[in-house]
Amino acid sequence: MKTDIEIAQSASLQPIEEIGAGLGLEENDLETYGRYKGKVSLKLLDKEGPASGQLVLVTAITPTPAGEGKTTVTVGLGQALNKLGKKAIVAIREPSLGPVMGLKGGAAGGGYSQVVPMEDINLHFTGDLHAIGAAHNLLAAVIDNHLKQGNKLGIDPVNITWPRALDINDRALREIVVGLGGRVNGIPRQDRFIITVASEIMAILCLANNLTDLKEKISNIVIGYTYEGRPVQVRDLKVAGAMTALLKDALKPNLVQTLENTPAFVHGGPFANIAHGCNSIIATKMALKTGDLVVTEAGFGADLGAEKFFDIKCRYAGISPDAVVLVATIRALKMHGGMKLEDLRNENLPALEKGLANLEKHVKNIRKFGLPVIVAINRFSADTEAELDLLEEKCQELGVPVALTEVWEKGGEGGLALAEGVLKILAEEKSNFRFLYELDLPLKDKIEKIAREIYGADGVDYSNLAERQLAGLEELGYGNLPICMAKTQNSLSDNPALKGRPRGFRVTVREVNLSAGAGFVVPLTGPVLTMPGLPARPAAEMIDIDEEGHITGLF
Repeated sequence: MKTDIEIAQSASLQPIEEIGAGLGLEENDLETYGRYKGKVSLKLLDKEGPASGQLVLVTAITPTPAGEGKTTVTVGLGQALNKLGKKAIVAIREPSLGPVMGLKGGAAGGGYSQVVPMEDINLHFTGDLHAIGAAHNLLAAVIDNHLKQGNKLGIDPVNITWPRALDINDRALREIVVGLGGRVNGIPRQDRFIITVASEIMAILCLANNLTDLKEKISNIVIGYTYEGRPVQVRDLKVAGAMTALLKDALKPNLVQTLENTPAFVHGGPFANIAHGCNSIIATKMALKTGDLVVTEAGFGADLGAEKFFDIKCRYAGISPDAVVLVATIRALKMHGGMKLEDLRNENLPALEKGLANLEKHVKNIRKFGLPVIVAINRFSADTEAELDLLEEKCQELGVPVALTEVWEKGGEGGLALAEGVLKILAEEKSNFRFLYELDLPLKDKIEKIAREIYGADGVDYSNLAERQLAGLEELGYGNLPICMAKTQNSLSDNPALKGRPRGFRVTVREVNLSAGAGFVVPLTGPVLTMPGLPARPAAEMIDIDEEGHITGLF
């Protein structure tokens, strides 16, 4: 069996100009980055004609080490829809070098359902993440320079909330001290690094509607507070223009293709456990303008990525999905039922039955938003007929359609049943999309609503620090912002050890961050890290390149 990278490297790709032409792009709409990558001009959105495509969101059950294959299903579904004669477009996020070189590897799909060129997309791509890191760290440098040059704004060095950013997992940078070495090197203070995809700049890029909106959002960033407690914004430091200039090309969506030459917008990459976990608004709107069906995804489980897609992205973009695909695997559901990873090849109907509670909760959550949903079973070779039958029976009890997918092994052909199921619910079930909460609710009420209704918690507890921070944000006028919960992806609760469908738990908010530029408030729960670390054996150890530039080991 070929590896993912071997499959990708043997693919027959079309020049990116041909992919663009299939979308109706003219010569001036596309800036090529080599033969198979391009950036699409923002002017495309200004052209006459409505964005008439239908939007399908792909989400998943709570992830496990067994794997769910959400991106693979997203890509495979796009390919399958095209096989059925639809003008379908895939719209997903860009990979971060942190997971690529760390534990998870790449994020471009897998098997015969990948976006390509796979190596480029996973390694630097068109430089978007580097531009985001540069803009982020320019602001960090300007803050420390302002302190050194007399601190006219009266910024309290102990109350600076803007960290530095790096797109590599490096736990040694979680807590640092800067400005050591004497007066010439600045003012000594405690600081920290976050991974670039957790940067507010990344969230802003993905939530901006155009270049002017991008600059305004950057201007609104709060970097810290004065000695009197007044928020200090980027506009006070007068560098919003410079930061936006660094991002002028990064704001343009990237156009590539799948292994079966289905067009794919790959743009933006915020994590869903610490940010909002969706690709850019601009890329999604371009796809809706140029295709009949747009298949997009949201990060991690539906309790994180999907909830934030609905309550944050859709709210700011003025869009609404038409249907949702919920990806599950027999393997993952058995893990939620208590099985160990090494035993998953063995049939275990009681474990599967117990784990199905996780699937049931996610189905009910999606329906809270008024959306039709179909379950996609991403099949593995060890799945037995009895296990598949049990899962299908459960879905019938829930009144939700289900389709088996084999897109990893068969590409679009393996996703035809799912594609037909999606088209059926699009034709027969009307979306009555609604938000989970209204913005005029107090911050605590919004947090409580997410915790109780989406996670299934009995309530929310707050540290003394979080209580003070929430009260301060309300007083400063930020109480009407949506909530972006920072929570473990490994459980519906804030405790990663609680699998399946936990009950009888409370969520603890230990700290609250403000992302005034992106336009949301971030409550931090449980052991969520904004700078991951590398595992005992990083994926980087397996990646190599020969004298001809041929890359191996990337997955």
